[in-house]
Amino acid sequence: MRSPREISFRLQQELRNIQLALLPPGCKGNEQSPLPQFPDPRKIAQSLAGTRFATELLCTAGQITAHEFPLLGYVLETGPGIDWRRDYLNNIVTEPRYFRLVPYLDTAKAGDHKNIWELNRHQHLVLLAQAFLFNGNRQYLDEIFAQIESWWEQNPFQKGINWTSALEVAFRTFSWIWIFHFVGDRMMPQFRARFLRSLCQHGHHLANNLSFYFSPNTHLLGEAVVLHALGVLFPSFPRAKQWEKLGGNTVRNQMTRQVRADGSYFEQSTYYHVYALDMFLFHALLSQPSAEYRASLVRMADFLQALLGPERRLPFLGDDDGGRWFHPYGPRDEFGRATLATCSVYLGQDWTYETEDLYPQAAWFLGRTTGSAKRTQVSRLFPDAGLAALLTERSQILFDAGPFGPGRAGHSHADTLSLVVSHGDEQILIDSATYTYVGDPAQRDAFRGTAAHNTIRIDRRDQATSVGPFWWGNPPAAKVLSWESTAQEDTVTGQVENDGFVHRRTVRFVKPNLLLVLDVITGPSGAHELEQFWHLGFPEAKNRIFFSQPAEEQKAWHSFVFGERHEGQCLVVKRTAALPVGFATAIVLDGSGKVNVSETTNGAVVEVIAGDSRQRYELPYSSETP
Repeated sequence: MRSPREISFRLQQELRNIQLALLPPGCKGNEQSPLPQFPDPRKIAQSLAGTRFATELLCTAGQITAHEFPLLGYVLETGPGIDWRRDYLNNIVTEPRYFRLVPYLDTAKAGDHKNIWELNRHQHLVLLAQAFLFNGNRQYLDEIFAQIESWWEQNPFQKGINWTSALEVAFRTFSWIWIFHFVGDRMMPQFRARFLRSLCQHGHHLANNLSFYFSPNTHLLGEAVVLHALGVLFPSFPRAKQWEKLGGNTVRNQMTRQVRADGSYFEQSTYYHVYALDMFLFHALLSQPSAEYRASLVRMADFLQALLGPERRLPFLGDDDGGRWFHPYGPRDEFGRATLATCSVYLGQDWTYETEDLYPQAAWFLGRTTGSAKRTQVSRLFPDAGLAALLTERSQILFDAGPFGPGRAGHSHADTLSLVVSHGDEQILIDSATYTYVGDPAQRDAFRGTAAHNTIRIDRRDQATSVGPFWWGNPPAAKVLSWESTAQEDTVTGQVENDGFVHRRTVRFVKPNLLLVLDVITGPSGAHELEQFWHLGFPEAKNRIFFSQPAEEQKAWHSFVFGERHEGQCLVVKRTAALPVGFATAIVLDGSGKVNVSETTNGAVVEVIAGDSRQRYELPYSSETP
C-alpha cells in the first residue's frame, strides 16, 4: 500500500520525467581538467608506474581495447561494435523507447539487466584513462572517445534500458567524472561540449529520480553522492547549487538511517557494507562532514576491520553483486582492503593495510601512495548487526545471529546462526555467496536459502519465505542471548525463532585452535526433519570437523564472484526426531589432535587428544532449554 505522500511524489516525478524527455535540457559547462578537488592524476600515475597495480591495469586495458571486457565472473566479448542495450549472454536486446516503458525486470523480454548495466557503468573507460596516464598510448584515448560517442548514439536521453535504474545512471556519471578528471584536457572542443552537456543531463535525471521509495538503500545513497558531486565539481551547471544541497542533505540523512550505532550497514550484507562505506567516504572528501558523520565512518571502518580478519578477506554474508564503487577489478574478497586503506588515510587511524592497498583507490582520491598500518585483532560483538567476530592473530570465526534487513530484506540471506571459519590462509567453513539475482530464479533461491549456509534447516524449509528475488516474507526473530570474551576464550549464544520453532546455538572458541558448537532445537510436537549444514572451503577441511552424530558428504555449489559458481563440498548431519534435539560439533582449526564428541542427557562432552595430552570440555544445555 502506498501512502498519499508517496503517490503525490511519484506523480510529480513522472510529470517532470515526461517534461525532461520532451524537452531535454541543453545545459553547458566550462570546468577544466584535471578537477582541482582531487590530486593531480599525472603525478599519481608517475608514482605508481612500475608497480604490480600498474602492470595489471595495463594488461586489463589491453583486453578492453580488444573489446574483451572482464565483468563479474566472466569475460564479455562484444566484437568490433558494442551493442549497449544487449544482454550478450542471453542474446536479447531492448529498444530505445522511453525508459519507463522498458520491461527491464522481465528476463524473457530484456534478458538479465545486470549483464547489460555492468558494461554501461563505463568503469572500464576510467581504467583506460588511467592506462593513458601511465604510458601515453593514444589508442586508449581513441577507444574512450569512440565508445562514448557510440553510447550517445544508441542511448538518447531517457530512452532505453540504461536509463531505467537511477543507480546505474549514477555509476555511469561517476565514471564520466573521473574520465573528465583524468583526460578531459585531451578532449576536442566539440566532443568536450557534448560530453559536458550529456553529463549535465545525467544530473537532471538523477535529481528527478532519486530512489526515496523504490530502493532507499545503496541505490538512494549512490545516487545522492553523485548528485552532490556534480554540484560541487561542476558549479557552471545551471542546477549545481540545488544538486549540491539536495544530494548532500540526502547523504547525511542516509548516514543516520542506513548505518547502525555499531557501525554495521543495515542491509545485513558484508559486500554492501563496503559499497556504502566507499560511497560515504567519497562524499566526505567533497563536503565538510560533521563530527557525527566522521564518527560513523570510524565505526563502519571498525566493523570492516573485524569482517576482514587477520587474512584481510571479505566473507560474503548476505548478497554480493560483484561490483565496486571504484576500480571493480581483482579478487572480490580483497576489495575491502582498499576501502580500509582509504579510511586509514582520510580518518587518520591505523586500520590494517599495506602500501599496495592504497593504489586502487586512496591514491586517486587522496594522493597517498606510501604507508602501511596494523591493528591488533580483538574479538568483538556488534550488537545491532547481531554479529560476533571471534579473532586471534591467525584465526577468525564470524557468527551471524542478526536479523534480516529492513523492509523486504532484499539483500539478506536465510543464514541466521551461520558460521564462517578461517585459520591462517585456510578457509575452513565458507558462505556459499550469491551467484545470481534474476538470471536463474531457482539458483537465486538456492544460494540465499538456509541450506547454502552453515546453520540448521527444519523440515526442509528456509528460515523465511522467498517472495521473488528481492523479497523475504515471514522473517524470523533473531537475537544474541549472551556474549563473553577473555584472552583465553570467547563464548556467544544466539537464537532464531520462527513458526513456533526455536534454534539456539552456542559457540565457544577455546583459543587458539578449538571451536565448540552446541545446537538445540525446540518446537511443536511430533517428529521433525533436521539438517545441519557445513560448507567446506577445501576438501580436507572435513578432517577437522567432528560430530556427535554421523555426517554425510554432499555436493554443493559455491560462488566466489557474482555470475560464476563452482562445485564444492558440504557435510550434512541429519536427524528425524521429536523435539527438543541437540547437535554437538567440534572443529580443530589447525587440524592437530583427535577429537571425540559425545552427547549426554545434559548436553555434550568433547574430548581432545593430542599426544599424551587429554582435555575435556562440557557443553551443557542452557537452563532455559526444555
